[in-house]
Parts: sequence; C-alpha cells; structure tokens
Amino acid sequence: MKVQKPQLDKGLHKTYRIGMIMSWLLSRLWGIKLFLKLTRIGVGKDIAGLKCGETYIPSRNNGPDIRLRIYRPEETTPEQKLPILLYLHGGGYVAGSPEMFGTYIKRYIDTRPCIVISPDYRKALEAPFPAGFNDCYDTLLWARDNADLLNADMSKVMLGGHSAGGGMSAALTWKARDTGDVNVGFQMPIYPMIDDRHITESSHLNAPVWSSGSNKLAWKLYLGDVDSSASEVPDYAAPSRNTNYENFPPSFTFVGDLEPFKDETIAYVEALRNNGATVEFKIFEGCFHGFDGMKASISEEALDFTFNTYAKFYDEYIA
Repeated sequence: MKVQKPQLDKGLHKTYRIGMIMSWLLSRLWGIKLFLKLTRIGVGKDIAGLKCGETYIPSRNNGPDIRLRIYRPEETTPEQKLPILLYLHGGGYVAGSPEMFGTYIKRYIDTRPCIVISPDYRKALEAPFPAGFNDCYDTLLWARDNADLLNADMSKVMLGGHSAGGGMSAALTWKARDTGDVNVGFQMPIYPMIDDRHITESSHLNAPVWSSGSNKLAWKLYLGDVDSSASEVPDYAAPSRNTNYENFPPSFTFVGDLEPFKDETIAYVEALRNNGATVEFKIFEGCFHGFDGMKASISEEALDFTFNTYAKFYDEYIA
C-alpha cells in the first residue's frame, strides 16, 4: 500500500515528495551505494560543546580495526566516573556513520552526563552479518575491559540507536543477556529494524524515506548468503526471531504508524512486556520512518519523548 500525503501529520506534508524520492532511491542497489557515499560526508567531524575523541580497537573476530568515536561532557573531573551509552548509528545496516547522529548524541549527554561510544561498524556492502554485529559487540567488550582508561562506570551500560542502530541495540541486548558479559541497565531501540521476514502488514508499506522495497533490499544485503525464508537465520541477526525474552532489561522506543517497522516494533514491545520487562512505548500517528529528524511539531514531540524517557530511565536504572 502506498502512503498518501493526506495521511501524514500536517507538519510533515512538506517532506512527502522528497521522502518518497528517498524511498525509491533506497530500493535500488545503486541508490544504496550512493547513500553509503553520502553518509560518509562529515566523518571525523567533532561535536561542538563536547570532548570528542577517536580511536581504533582490534577486532576479536579477525576483522579490520574498528573506528570508535568517543564523546563526553566538557566539564568533568577525574573523580567523576560516568556511565557509558553505547550508541549504534542507523542506516539500514548498509550505510551511516556515528557523525551522522551528532545531534542526538549531544542531547543525550546534555540531558544526563555519560560517555557515548559509537562504533563505525562494517556495513553490509563491505561484509554481511555477522561483521557489523561483531564490531558492535567487540566495542561493548572493549568498553568493559577499558573502563579505567575511560574513567567510566561499567556497572550498568546503556544501549541505544535509531533504525538499524535500534536493531543492533536489540541484538546486543539479546546477546548480553545470554552471555552475561555486561549488565545492561536499559536499552533504547528507537523504531528498530529487527524483522527480516516481511510478514507483517506494515512491512509492505510504500512509505516516505524507508519503504518495503528498501527494507527488503537492505535485509538481503545484510544477511548475505543466509536464506531468510528458512530457519537458518542465526541468533542476533534479526531480533524479532528471538523466542525467549526472559530477563531483558527495561526498554523504551517509539514508532510512526506509517512506516514498515510499526508492526514489528509493536510485537517486540509486547514480547518484552509479556515476559515482565518494563517498557515505555508510543506510536506517533501520521508519521513515517525517521520523522523525528524533520522540522515539525510532531518531530519535537518525539524528541521530547525520547530524552524525557531517557532521563527517567537514567535516574531510575543507572544513577
């Protein structure tokens, strides 16, 4: 089903045409390749008002060194150990960089003090799953093992990200629950990309920014040679395939009602709640994928929900 302009929140009407062009481009391989190049613009750029650093860490899985961006408040003392937020950037598993999400990173730190570590994990065109996932999990373990170097408190870590980054957050939370390698205080998988099967009603939407076509192509690239129609999709590749949600940490997320990820996000939230996890969740009507990055009143509402809930969870589960 094609989303029509009148279905959108009025504040998003002006973005409809460019959003539909984007989803058309991203449903084609050459468009994905162009998107990848565009999202590399600005790599290495610092965020004004934060202490910004960059380092490379070794892969634990015979991959290339992993580039990390590390951000912290400007005003900190040596005695002040801050919690870590591992932020996983979005981009459909096929594109993106930590620098693309600098506005979000800055607001997380300004809302509650923390050290944000964001890996520039491998994208699907470079290497399919589990390459990018391994890079993210290796980053989590590196942070754990270097807490003193970072002057960080790793007793409870926060995991978060938008879109594919939300999917990575959910996948890392799943594995951390299974292994006990780290204690996740809470996770923030914002409108997460978590289901490769395209079996929900919303997964067939032709919507602005990210559509059914772009979603199918991105999952095909991310899974590589894995047959997603069979049961051989490995653990942590697509978090919606998880069948055991016991002992998951508190979580919060939101999603628009006019995007492919709506139904899978609802199902994920219900699975967490049914197994006793605390979840804060909101659906924004008339909204497509990534709408919170647009200039509109409803976008500000979504951002306020994000950072107000982050502050609430930080105070309750981290501080």
